[in-house]
Amino acid sequence: MAIPDGFKDEIKTRIRPSELIGRTVPLKRQGREFVGLSPFKKERTPSFFVNDEKGFYHCFASQEHGDIFTWLQKTQGLSFMEAIEALAQEAGLEVPRMEQRDPQQEQHRKTLLDWIALAQEHFARALYAPEGEQARMYLERRGLSRSDMERFGLGFAPDNRRGLTRALTQKGASAQDLSDAGLSILPDDGGEPYDRFRGRVMFPIKDARDRLVAFGGRAMSKDVRAKYLNSPETEVFHKGSLLYRYPEARAFAHDPKVKAKGLIVAEGYMDVIAFARAGLGQAVAPLGTALTENQLRLLWRAGPEPVVCLDGDAAGTRAAALAAERALELLEPGRTLRFVFLPDGQDPDDLLRDQGAQALKDAISDAKPLIDVLWRREVELEPLDDPDRRAGFRKRIRALVAKIKDPDIKAEYRAEFDVRIDAQFGRTPQAGFQSERNRGGYPGRGAGRRFTPLQPPTAELVAQRKHKSPSAPLRQLLLAVIEYPEIAEADAETLLQISFGTLDSLRDAILDACFSGEPLPVGGLRDALSRRGFGPQLTRLAVDKAPMRASLGGSEADADSRLEAWRRLSASYMERVAQDAQDRPRHADFFEEGDSDALKNYLVAERRGRQR
Repeated sequence: MAIPDGFKDEIKTRIRPSELIGRTVPLKRQGREFVGLSPFKKERTPSFFVNDEKGFYHCFASQEHGDIFTWLQKTQGLSFMEAIEALAQEAGLEVPRMEQRDPQQEQHRKTLLDWIALAQEHFARALYAPEGEQARMYLERRGLSRSDMERFGLGFAPDNRRGLTRALTQKGASAQDLSDAGLSILPDDGGEPYDRFRGRVMFPIKDARDRLVAFGGRAMSKDVRAKYLNSPETEVFHKGSLLYRYPEARAFAHDPKVKAKGLIVAEGYMDVIAFARAGLGQAVAPLGTALTENQLRLLWRAGPEPVVCLDGDAAGTRAAALAAERALELLEPGRTLRFVFLPDGQDPDDLLRDQGAQALKDAISDAKPLIDVLWRREVELEPLDDPDRRAGFRKRIRALVAKIKDPDIKAEYRAEFDVRIDAQFGRTPQAGFQSERNRGGYPGRGAGRRFTPLQPPTAELVAQRKHKSPSAPLRQLLLAVIEYPEIAEADAETLLQISFGTLDSLRDAILDACFSGEPLPVGGLRDALSRRGFGPQLTRLAVDKAPMRASLGGSEADADSRLEAWRRLSASYMERVAQDAQDRPRHADFFEEGDSDALKNYLVAERRGRQR
């Protein structure tokens, strides 16, 4: 929604950056500026400066720079509009709208929020009244103190059919307003309205703007049909777009002292509270349903790697696989999900009570990648002991990869699944090598790691490669990583999946040079390879330099553009290879490219052999 010109400046004149930032970062005046330790990076000498006159902050340790709006976006995970609204409220300003809502509708929403806030006060009083004794005892058995109950805003809805309705009606609420707010139910026969929540421990639910919009209630009686009951959909509450304790979790995750990579997604309200009591305040929960796309987007606004924590039973495994599959088409580089499965029969509250806070923290630190969840589901779906089932398995894997929209993510998943399929069925991957990532780690410059075979190539495979010259596209892909080593560093795993025939040894030398930990000589990667005896191969590849550069966008292309182009070309080549492998008969690799007569003679001989 557009904000009129000048409104941001008006906010800036009313809020000094040093006052806003100084609430979380200790600052000391130094001349015209304020200085403190970086909130973005650990340091001993202050390099974080705030200038009120110019209206910005700058961190020399991390190069983070911005104004008061950027500060809230960076440290609290707010969107730009949320930052505008938060700071406007602090400055005592009403946010002007270029597209103003209907005034009556807007006023109605505010009225609903007011009644919901008063309902929260009603529930809180009831919890500490004599009628709330049973609810307090239940919460105490779950390990909560009174301060915990107050911290999490818990309340109690007495088992009284019209207690809340009457209390709010006496304060001026209409029956229709209470129904619209999800607090009471209007009978179809026109009878007297009655309370929606009765005999339940109450959990307040806020939206992303930190406004109380709904409640969740946990029944005290075992005879009630629904153990948990949420507010219905209303003008201010859409459960598929919200998460329990999202504002608090987002703020915790963006605390400079915490720096969590993402939120923790638990199954229920008490699980979230257990995580918070264990010092993991970044936990949230969906509101009684599987994760929706809107909730996934909400999670990624707070951090790139949310962790979904579920029970290790069959239901938890199914829920994890469903969340993983739903996330596939939304994945982007640097944005994923990870998963934790607790021991069967235990939830976070159990683990906290039986083994302590460290057990919960250890569980979260051992989160598994999204691809593991999908792989496990497909492998365990049925025995893969005959060709038909294996074909079905491959088809399901291809269908999962097809859901991914981002081309780079799709290429990575396809390559990873190919490696796992080869290992599952006891076959050697096409390239014959496995990266550090596929063994559980990640290659990095300076790590001193070398790439070793997944299993020794067979003599047959060696013979095939020895006599197979790489095609022009292959030569250009390899020449590109020689000319631009940053491509090899960024996409080593893709490089490992490609067979370069007679140039496989050159490819391996490139990777060894890039990840050996030794600095490259002044002449770069080309000189390093020449010193290893690859001069003749480099000379032959030089004839492809012009088409290679053209395929990467020309001599004016920047590094990011070259990398993106290389990934597209390599993904396209690997798709063609995969398709050719499906269409090609056994042993076709024995023949040179273009050797149609030899291949034809082989096929005739093989067919005659089958006819006998």
